[in-house]
Amino acid sequence: MSILEVRSIEKHFGATEVLKDISFTLEEGQALAIIGSSGSGKTTLLRCLNFLETPNGGSISVRGKTLFDAADPATQREAEVRKKRLHFGLVFQSFNLFPQYTALKNVTLASELLAQERPDFKANRKKILSAIEEEGKGLLDQMGLADRAGHYPHQLSGGQQQRVAIARALALRPDILCFDEPTSALDPELTGEVLKVIRSLAERHTTMVIVTHEMAFARDVADQVIFMDSGVIVEQGTPAQVIENPREERTRQFLSRYSGTE
Repeated sequence: MSILEVRSIEKHFGATEVLKDISFTLEEGQALAIIGSSGSGKTTLLRCLNFLETPNGGSISVRGKTLFDAADPATQREAEVRKKRLHFGLVFQSFNLFPQYTALKNVTLASELLAQERPDFKANRKKILSAIEEEGKGLLDQMGLADRAGHYPHQLSGGQQQRVAIARALALRPDILCFDEPTSALDPELTGEVLKVIRSLAERHTTMVIVTHEMAFARDVADQVIFMDSGVIVEQGTPAQVIENPREERTRQFLSRYSGTE
């Protein structure tokens, strides 16, 4: 069974159709790269998956459970949105770290807030928070930032901040980790360190949806590639099919502009 099923998703902003009949599936442990020009709908699609935007049509299911169905109002209750977002970890283009908190606190904060809703929190507060802190330290160590746990965002490079953001997304153990152009805000010399982390996640078979303009990275890391243009999926398949041997002229034209991108 697919871990993620997206069926006929549509999104309109007024009279503008941003997403049109978007459908795809993703298997557990796979990485999906979504490529396309600016304005093609890639970021809007990620925001719909994370319920930062509400689709106007279609459905989204995770592990066989329908999280959203445009035809079923019961799946659209605002009170359920936060729970649904826990299925998706989202790493933004800009790092979106809290400047008043250390790297470690940025990673652990959401887990701490959720833990306070546990019925046993008051009785086991110290033990629970200690476990969350240790897990946060472990995630920073995984990102190569064990020695930066006590640093604030302004004391970190852009690449380090983005790695903290990745650790923060992983802290809630999402089913699917989503990246929205994770290197677009970085200088070229810092891009490699973030891509290296994502490569390592792929090697660990972390289920991921990655919006990226790094074509060589998508070719090497992704199990599937989707090319979007003007709100539709023009072509989808393996990297060999879409990037190396595209069938559609629109795909070929797009790739010709990004040939050699790393």
